[in-house]
Amino acid sequence: MRRPAKTPPAGRRSAKPRPAPAAKPYHHGDLRRVLIEAAMQLVGEGGPEAVSVREAARRAGVSPGAPFRHFPSRDALINAVAEEAQRRFRAEIQAALADAPPGDPLGRFRCLGIAYLRWAMKNPTHFEIISSRRFFDHDRSAGVSSDNAELIGLSERTLAEALSAGQLGTRDLKQVQIAGRALVYGFARMHIDGHLPRWGVGEAEAERMAADIVDLFIAGIAKRSAAPAAKV
Repeated sequence: MRRPAKTPPAGRRSAKPRPAPAAKPYHHGDLRRVLIEAAMQLVGEGGPEAVSVREAARRAGVSPGAPFRHFPSRDALINAVAEEAQRRFRAEIQAALADAPPGDPLGRFRCLGIAYLRWAMKNPTHFEIISSRRFFDHDRSAGVSSDNAELIGLSERTLAEALSAGQLGTRDLKQVQIAGRALVYGFARMHIDGHLPRWGVGEAEAERMAADIVDLFIAGIAKRSAAPAAKV
């Protein structure tokens, strides 16, 4: 036998089911840019491992599903972060070269090396993303590969100009270029990995030391000036 449905007491209305909370609207004019900036902040705070699409969405103020319109996976977001980091790195170098002395290609090469180290030391986690293959496939990242190739080409042209100007003591430009890259990359990694204090270099003097080792390298590749004539 069916029981009769219970009627609510007088004066009380039956409770209506609450609607599910609505997701935050897709309101950003440039959500892709906002998500990349959020991911850049995450990298700066906790390294590449701290990046997640969900947390980037939370910081951007959108629903967890909204980012997937632009980044179908975490790898896609990391790749976009790498491209943005590479763009900022390149901008740092271009700004330094704009202030370099004209007509002095070896001086420009020095500015390039110091700008490389300055950016890497100020942005260690972003530098780690663009310099390590642990986080994304460099060969499949057109933006990073293109910017990196342009910077390599820039250093090649600068050294070729220095050779033409009679500023270099060697004609092996490839050797000079690789040695220079190894120097700045190695020093940047020593700083990032915390090795410099073991060598007696504190944080306060690390940037000055970076400039000093670039100057030492420049002095080593520069053509020695002719000895002054003996006084009669």
